[in-house]
Amino acid sequence: MPSTRGNVKSRLGLSPSKGGTNRALQASTTVVESQRRGKLSPAMGIMRKVSGQTVFLVFVVIGSCLALGYVFLTQPPNLLEEPQGQVSRLALDDIPFNGRRAFGYLEKICDLGPRMSGSDGMRKQQKLLAEHFRKLGGHVTFQRFQVRHPLTGQPVPMANLVVQWHPQRRERILLCAHYDTRPYPDRDPLRPRGTFVGANDGASGVSLLMELAHDMPQLESRYGVDFVLFDAEEFCFFNSEKDRYFIGSEYFARRYVAQPPEHRYRYGVLLDMVGDADLQIYYERNSVSWPDTRKMVYEIWKTARRLGVREFVSRKKYEIRDDHLKLRLIGKIPTCDIIDFDYPYWHTEGDTPQRCSALSLAKVGWVLNEWIKNTP
Repeated sequence: MPSTRGNVKSRLGLSPSKGGTNRALQASTTVVESQRRGKLSPAMGIMRKVSGQTVFLVFVVIGSCLALGYVFLTQPPNLLEEPQGQVSRLALDDIPFNGRRAFGYLEKICDLGPRMSGSDGMRKQQKLLAEHFRKLGGHVTFQRFQVRHPLTGQPVPMANLVVQWHPQRRERILLCAHYDTRPYPDRDPLRPRGTFVGANDGASGVSLLMELAHDMPQLESRYGVDFVLFDAEEFCFFNSEKDRYFIGSEYFARRYVAQPPEHRYRYGVLLDMVGDADLQIYYERNSVSWPDTRKMVYEIWKTARRLGVREFVSRKKYEIRDDHLKLRLIGKIPTCDIIDFDYPYWHTEGDTPQRCSALSLAKVGWVLNEWIKNTP
């Protein structure tokens, strides 16, 4: 949901105090009256007046310093510097992340058609992805499970796809996205039961990881990296509270807790809707409110500023219910959500490759890759 920021001066505790001003005037008047009545010598009156002012100023300075310290410790970096809605002056050839190839992967995925959980399109996608990641040296496994269809009650086979890079490293980073598509474009004003191919909402995160896989074998880091593609993120038919979301990520998180692996995830990053041609990625509110993910978010956005990728906007905007909730709340994996939720084609037939951009994929992929390589 959109947010509004409070007045900066009031947040810093600099608003004037009407009552404090009146008390100061009263104290000054009392000193003058005391001098007039002979209760205080002129010199003593001046000394006390100066002493009171000094104490008052000291408290103001200390209070201001404490307030400023609180702001800088709890608020995002560059709070007053970065304007909203910036577009960076970067071209595809300026970015050492192959956005053209990533966009080609996105188109190839969308050519499969809808990829709803348990569908033929999903099975074709799983085959395509397993072959792709194995060819590049990734260790690919499937977490298979079943869920009853909410309409028919029949069991639906599902699978999270897991790709490991440098599996011998015990401390790891989890990069994830969902790879299923919603059954219908239920927000489409004309055809809510039409065809939904999910170019941005589904294929964008997957295609970015497909491209990032080219760099993973050469990754020089203390961390290993796992890609996880979640099934059944939105196996939803009612568009109401009856729908069950995030089934794949919940299964992954519960298994991570019930059957602890030898490795541990230090960081998790969820990629969702990152291919929008009109890219603007704000802080997701949950991700910056949790103490164990806040610093990670700031470091990723700091990396974007260093690279000149202005589409990462250092402002909170939406609170998103997404796969990162299951990972963090159930699996205790500190996971943030990188998502551009300002997308007018969300859950409509208009969510096609034409609404996405190779340049947007390049920008997000570059930032993520640089952050991984420089994470201590």
